[in-house]
Amino acid sequence: GLVVFIGFLTLLPAIFLLMTSFTRILIVLHFLRSALGTQTTPPSQLLAAIAILLTAVIMNPVLQRTQKEALQPYFDGSITQAEAYTRGIVPFREFMLSHTREKDLAMFAEAGGTPPVKDLEQLPIVTIVTAFVTSELRTAFQMGFAVFLPFVVVDIIVASVLMSLGMFMLPPAMISLPFKLLLFVLADGWSLVFQNLIASFR
Repeated sequence: GLVVFIGFLTLLPAIFLLMTSFTRILIVLHFLRSALGTQTTPPSQLLAAIAILLTAVIMNPVLQRTQKEALQPYFDGSITQAEAYTRGIVPFREFMLSHTREKDLAMFAEAGGTPPVKDLEQLPIVTIVTAFVTSELRTAFQMGFAVFLPFVVVDIIVASVLMSLGMFMLPPAMISLPFKLLLFVLADGWSLVFQNLIASFR
């Protein structure tokens, strides 16, 4: 049991990155920082910490179900390690399948030589994880595009005004940054971003 537990700990970072909502959240937050044009503010460590907290909120139902159906019975000695794994992976499998495009599942199932199945639950976990990550990247970039749009509009307006005033030597980014920060704060941007990130998994 100790060997299995240590082995699980070594795989925990990969599981956290590939089987939860962490990837989508972190990518969107980095897009947001780039759209604001604040370079290193907020710092990457803070964005990662925020992504971890939001992931804990989103994955809480999955973790609670895993605790109830797999971990607690295993610690009580009523099931074996193999049964605990089989039960514990089910909530994560269902979570990933609910946020994975069937097109990606079909592509990676074909690439892995998986025979056709009647139920998606029968697909190998590696195929599901790979398709899930691909779908998450696509969704994260779509959300990043939506985050970028209003700030790009501000940049275009500021650049046009400066050009019309003949201020060719003044960097537009220097002038647009305060306006973008003001727009973001007045719109309660952080709350809107967090709310939509959480809602995208509901």
